[in-house]
Amino acid sequence: MEKRFVYADHSATTPISKPVLNAMLPYLTEGYGNPSSIYSKGREAKKALESAREQVAEALHAKPSEIYFTSCGTESDNWAIKGAAAAGARKGKRHLITTNFEHHAVLHTMQMLEKEGFEVTYLPVDSQGLITAAQVREAIRPDTALVSIMYANNEIGTILPIPEIGAVCREARVPFHTDAVQAVGQVAIDVGVQQIDMLSLSGHKLNAPKGVGVLYLRSGLAIDTFMHGGAQERGRRAGTENLASIMGLAAAITIASFQIEERAARRTAMRDRLIDGILAQIPRCRLNGSREHRLPGSLNISFEGIEGESLLLLLDMKGICASSGSACTSGSLDPSHVLLAIGLPHEIAHGSLRLSLGDENTMEDVEYILEILPPIIERLRSMSPVWEKLMAEQRAQSVG
Repeated sequence: MEKRFVYADHSATTPISKPVLNAMLPYLTEGYGNPSSIYSKGREAKKALESAREQVAEALHAKPSEIYFTSCGTESDNWAIKGAAAAGARKGKRHLITTNFEHHAVLHTMQMLEKEGFEVTYLPVDSQGLITAAQVREAIRPDTALVSIMYANNEIGTILPIPEIGAVCREARVPFHTDAVQAVGQVAIDVGVQQIDMLSLSGHKLNAPKGVGVLYLRSGLAIDTFMHGGAQERGRRAGTENLASIMGLAAAITIASFQIEERAARRTAMRDRLIDGILAQIPRCRLNGSREHRLPGSLNISFEGIEGESLLLLLDMKGICASSGSACTSGSLDPSHVLLAIGLPHEIAHGSLRLSLGDENTMEDVEYILEILPPIIERLRSMSPVWEKLMAEQRAQSVG
């Protein structure tokens, strides 16, 4: 098979789709007005901004007044967590709950708050990357100010029981925030039914541009403002709105929300073919995360006896873009905290491969990966002293 280009790292970022680009272009040229200006050009921009807010709200089954535009998912996470923590502290509530395998936008924010005197409970996930609502219920205390648990994990694709957790938090009257950056556009989300108080999302994960995100903030929930300055976003988030990117995000989330079942079925078929093909062809590898509770296009597999960085470089030489962990930590030599959290030893966690599929991927891409990957693994293992040791141990056991 000839070398081809296969982009299989959509959990890191996605390409801007043509419909999204078309939605943005008018606001990069003639629609450049400042939504805060009172003349006609500004009023036109303001009208477009509010139209985008309505589109995002509709996709999440929220009210437009509950949608706040931000610069990214990380900002939205920071605003939700820091804002709720500050509001809770004024009531004597300085306890926070999260999991031990969140995105660093959540974990590092929690760690910062610990330095300021907050107490954080990090719920451990099981070997499948799951927690239960019962764990959350047991962790909630009278002084709990916030529960923040991701909707779907960015590295292994595990989907957590968000509706059940939301119900527990609502019953306990504790605000519930979810980082849904990986989930929005891939699974159906209804913030009312699922009893979500705050939700973070990012445009570049659903074929919109980088540099735009959203915080959904339920009406009646009071948290502190994160960015101060002008009166944008109803006085809650200062800074002139990135209108072109916001229009792109609105188009992207609308397209995704109306095609969720169709897109999920297509991606799931490709994902399952990859999982089954890899596990059947390559010995001593394992799927990380729940097989059942998983994002449609996401898989993470660890291979014994190899280093993930070398694997990525050899795949890149064959035209395949993949990841060995989250894009935000790919420069680190430490093993993934997510894989360590589900119980993998360091030497196996180092040899992980994340493949995440998108709209432009085809089953032909999948077959290409399945042809290219096994000989690469074999080549890396042939040079690995770790693999040689594993094989020696296996031979000794068989003799014994």
